[in-house]
Amino acid sequence: MGSTDAKLILYTNHRCPWAHRAHIILEELKVPFEEVIIDLDTPRTPEYLKINPRGLVPALSYNGEVIIESAIVANFLADAYPSHLLPPSNTAEGALRRARIAVFVDAFISKFNGQLFALYTTEGEEERGEIADKAVASLVKEVEPLLADASPYFGGSDKLTQAEVLTGSFVIRIKSLSQTDLYPSNLWPSIVEKAPNFTKWAEAVSVHPSVTSIFNEQEITEGIRARVAKLKAQQAQR
Repeated sequence: MGSTDAKLILYTNHRCPWAHRAHIILEELKVPFEEVIIDLDTPRTPEYLKINPRGLVPALSYNGEVIIESAIVANFLADAYPSHLLPPSNTAEGALRRARIAVFVDAFISKFNGQLFALYTTEGEEERGEIADKAVASLVKEVEPLLADASPYFGGSDKLTQAEVLTGSFVIRIKSLSQTDLYPSNLWPSIVEKAPNFTKWAEAVSVHPSVTSIFNEQEITEGIRARVAKLKAQQAQR
């Protein structure tokens, strides 16, 4: 289906972990594309809202047809450009692989990573510590067992898979932000102590060239601080 002659335009922002997913897979597939940066700090322009009425990034134009939502974009690209990321979808192996990856990504995002967002706006070290502890407990229960055979990537793969495409942007942020006051200082040490499978996997993912390609630690940290300050100001006005 996919062709290097296809016209791809990615509407994105390098600070957004969801848009980062699209960059990881495009880098991994080595597919040429045009990049349009969308300013997330200002109201979306009428022109962009015509492309994606939700106003979110990423959005991918594939020969003029627009695809939105990061997981849908990434899965479309994986199917359009067959590679090591996923077996073909019309095989039993491919169908099972997709199901296993879907379970893993859901566990990672909904059971673990989603809890960490509350750390940005919660005041008090005790409360933040409780959030971190609960998140790590969910990681150990829900995610850790699914990485028992990682070698070093999901499912025993020695190459990046679609599982890493859909989680890598968050993994690298967990490691990076654990070195700042945005996350409790004990978050990463607790993960290392209690989730060895995840730790080994995350160490490999967070240094992979496709994951680090657009990652600017300082820019992302400053962006989160600015967003947190804005959220707290809005809360104070209520």
